[in-house]
Amino acid sequence: MSLKLRSILVLLVGTVLGLAVSLGGTVLAQREADRVAVAEVADVGLSPEYINLLARVVERVRKEYVDPIEEQRIIENAIRGILSDLDPHSKYLPPDDYEEVRISTTGNYSGIGLDVSIENGRVMVVSPLPGAPAAEAGIQPGDQLLAVDGVPVDIDDLEKTVSRMRGKAGTTVRLEVSRDGAENPLEFDIVRADIHVQTVRAELVDERIAYVRLTSFSNTTDDDLAAAAIDLQANAPNGLEGMVLDLRNNPGGVLEAAVDVADLFLSEGLIVRGSGRARQARFERYAGAGDPLEDIPLVVLVNGGSASASEIVAGALKDHGRALLVGSKTYGKGSVQTVMPIGEGSAIKLTTSLYITPSGAQINGIGIEPDVPVKSAGAKRIYAGTGGADAMLEDQQLREALRTVGYAQALPEPATATAAASNDAAR
Repeated sequence: MSLKLRSILVLLVGTVLGLAVSLGGTVLAQREADRVAVAEVADVGLSPEYINLLARVVERVRKEYVDPIEEQRIIENAIRGILSDLDPHSKYLPPDDYEEVRISTTGNYSGIGLDVSIENGRVMVVSPLPGAPAAEAGIQPGDQLLAVDGVPVDIDDLEKTVSRMRGKAGTTVRLEVSRDGAENPLEFDIVRADIHVQTVRAELVDERIAYVRLTSFSNTTDDDLAAAAIDLQANAPNGLEGMVLDLRNNPGGVLEAAVDVADLFLSEGLIVRGSGRARQARFERYAGAGDPLEDIPLVVLVNGGSASASEIVAGALKDHGRALLVGSKTYGKGSVQTVMPIGEGSAIKLTTSLYITPSGAQINGIGIEPDVPVKSAGAKRIYAGTGGADAMLEDQQLREALRTVGYAQALPEPATATAAASNDAAR
């Protein structure tokens, strides 16, 4: 076996065992070939017999498989195989996927600023980011995305479609969309720009109750929420009398962002506790006093798409009696993943901790039950703000949340069934 291949195998085993768990650091440094020896095998905590077993399999595949295979592909597949058997959330991140993780945590990328989702087998525009190139070009909520640069969208791989829309600022991408009322597909040439993803969407209802939706948790979410709260309070003539915090379909994100968001509503007490084998995986996070939203009546909206960081916030606010939860049971992803770069632009995402709510509950695979159960409004989309395709009145869970917080009188009753059906057909 070549010294280079043995070195790669040591890197593989060291990576999977997580010898280093600090975000942004190397997991196991690549050593010079002439220093690879049995002592290195001992460093990763496995006997030489197991290392040699893996090495023999890799060597056979490399030399005797019917088609030639590059060492890089063999090692990447080995990493994928080891991680895929652990749990649904541990995985290998090739460079493109690692970049997606970076974007989701920092909220910055180059593209056109378009939020899309799959609905009934179609890729639909949820909403363009205000002021972003897609919005300026005329893309509208409810448009169906058909192709990007002439390549038809693939509902089985939405990430590829999204990656085609991204690119260097100043370059152009062509989108083809279908729009209700338009006889033929529409084409838009859009110039990419630097985008900052706004994870916080906020508005006032009847000038006295705040509706705030968090789409994910990035490094800027807590600061953006605090700034939105100041604006909301400034625009409420008599001050805010209540708030609905919408965490539906929020898949989570950065742990510390979830802690900081919960802290905005709590004056004291435990927010979350982590349980894991590594020292960094065992932690406790507490709230401090002096935040702007500690005394505002609060209702939190959740559903089966509320996961991970969303459940940390919902669990803390519920356990402290700070908010009532309205909607349906949350997803039940009570685990924390650490991203560990391993070189060449790739990384692994490894489950390192299970988190526990302030009441001592582990919700992994279980979820959190709402205080006020409300089924979703069938096929209707969740309210996405004033620029979205659906009106607030059509969102039954949101209506109940407003009713629960005590200000349902601010909303008129929905239109008749006939009128509502006509409205749906016009979309």
